[in-house]
Amino acid sequence: MRVFLSYAAEDRKWAQELISSLQDAGLQVWDGAAELANGNNWFLETGKALEGANAMVVLLSPAAAKSEGLKREIDYALTSKRFKHRLIPVIVKPTAKIPWILQRLRPETGDPSSVSKRIVRRLKGQREAA
Repeated sequence: MRVFLSYAAEDRKWAQELISSLQDAGLQVWDGAAELANGNNWFLETGKALEGANAMVVLLSPAAAKSEGLKREIDYALTSKRFKHRLIPVIVKPTAKIPWILQRLRPETGDPSSVSKRIVRRLKGQREAA
């Protein structure tokens, strides 16, 4: 399964730990910060990654709440049938500015290792239901 990971640059350390755990569980994770470091066209490459992903994990924090790019990625996932039941919010740092719809999607909390295990279970359950 291919997972698109959306997060603010300030949350990169947390994201890297999550990526490592998800990859250890057998998931392919697209990390824009790593993929786009070589000056690639951000919009083009992000669009391709979203089109090729089966799920999205979005890391939420005060920094993420300010990110226009992150908001666009969430909007895309919310309107795509492919991400139905496969958009998983994760609260990295509490913020009051979480979009209300993400609150209804059972946000995960905790350390990257335990969060990754719950993400894998959620995605496995959706794959079996499909």
